[in-house]
Amino acid sequence: MDILQKLKNEIIVSIQAMPDEPLYNEICINAMAKSVIDLGGANVLRLAGERDIKNIKRMYPKVTVIGITKPAKIPDNYKELVYITPCIEDCKKVIEAGADIVAFDGTMRPRPNNETLKDLINFIKENNKLAMADIATFEEAKNAYSLGCDIVSTTLSGYTKETENNPNAPDFELVKRIKKELNIFTILEGKIWEKCDVVQAFRAGADAVVIGSAITRPQLVYKRFLEAKYE
Repeated sequence: MDILQKLKNEIIVSIQAMPDEPLYNEICINAMAKSVIDLGGANVLRLAGERDIKNIKRMYPKVTVIGITKPAKIPDNYKELVYITPCIEDCKKVIEAGADIVAFDGTMRPRPNNETLKDLINFIKENNKLAMADIATFEEAKNAYSLGCDIVSTTLSGYTKETENNPNAPDFELVKRIKKELNIFTILEGKIWEKCDVVQAFRAGADAVVIGSAITRPQLVYKRFLEAKYE
């Protein structure tokens, strides 16, 4: 089956942890993957780093994996930087680890090594993988589409300087505009916390939805409940 067909209408689970977090231990990452796949029925995961991509593809070869790289510590000025799978070398690592789809920062900001977004997309497609651009604005989605990207995701909406004042909510309007004006597979990712968010995402036209923190980041889930004491 075509990978995009497999992704259509899926709830994609993003299983990630930073090296300084307890769940970064690969036993924990594997356990979370087993839980959402074996008990929850998940078919698609978004994973960060060669270790976790290799582990999950070995355990579940038929599960579709969206792979990325990220730095061990997210820099304080992350809103100004390209740090999600920024270079061709990062794409190569993700591909060699076994990812089916390579996701990367799809903004138009300068990249390391003077590489361009087109360079990354070309490399990914030359290696027979799907190219997925994490974008923050419609203009970035349009640019990625024009360069031959297969998928765009709203991952970075609210996490760049240009969009830092966006509402603290999923960017449904961005999905609507992309689906109305571009013929491209579109994923809503970011700030999904409630079932109603998923319903609204698909009504907005999303082809698939990524949920991360609400499923796999217990410290953030706890903080949300803790904040409810003071509302």
